[in-house]
Amino acid sequence: MIHPSYSDLMAVANTGVEPGEQPVVQSRYSIVLATAKRARQIVNGSEPHVDAAGKKPLSIAVEELYKGKIKIVGDE
Repeated sequence: MIHPSYSDLMAVANTGVEPGEQPVVQSRYSIVLATAKRARQIVNGSEPHVDAAGKKPLSIAVEELYKGKIKIVGDE
């Protein structure tokens, strides 16, 4: 099982959304795209915002999202 779960990641990504507003993240697909994009940035030399010792880029990206170190921005 993946930790954190997709639902946990979606909850973190949608924090701060006012009631009645459209959530920034509405599907697992959005989480996958965002973490994959961040992992590519890390592979290309971007500094991780969490402890990266012994972790793969995708694990680092998921942890960054879960800890609120990165945000998913909507299209608008």
